[in-house]
Amino acid sequence: MVVRRAAGTPRKAAAVLALALAAASCTRAAPAPPQVRVLVGADQISLDPTQYCVNGTGHRYDVRAPVVTAAPATRMTFTVPDAVAAQGWSVQVFDQHFEGPIGTVRVDKGKAVYNGITTSDVVPQAFYLVVVEDKAPQCSNLSGAWPIGVIRAGTAGTSTAMPAAPSSGAVQG
Repeated sequence: MVVRRAAGTPRKAAAVLALALAAASCTRAAPAPPQVRVLVGADQISLDPTQYCVNGTGHRYDVRAPVVTAAPATRMTFTVPDAVAAQGWSVQVFDQHFEGPIGTVRVDKGKAVYNGITTSDVVPQAFYLVVVEDKAPQCSNLSGAWPIGVIRAGTAGTSTAMPAAPSSGAVQG
């Protein structure tokens, strides 16, 4: 008994596989945007950006800012990627309604780590901090933005409802 392969089957499979691999390499997705790390006391949290410039193109992302509860005077340490440090960055402070910035802390250009903020440094009990990359001229001055919500524990009589942070537009680089 002689067994023969079906005519052209290996060649067709190889051709289909080659076309699929070629198509996959031609449709490159934008690289994932970098995360910012924040240490709140002993808790490390990774922040995803709401907007970021990738290869000269501005991108907006649908992310929900994490919200943490921390004791008064808890130190917060922010660590940004080297590219963000080289561009320059700041931490913008917003109230719990995200209506507009109530303060900005500039970080020295080139510095990737900043630990000069505690949970007691902001007057409202509930607030947002947004790491904001300086404007990127190659992206029509779009700024990278990484938000985190903070509720300072232990203060009675204050509403701490935190609405969702907007996905873009509120930060100013």
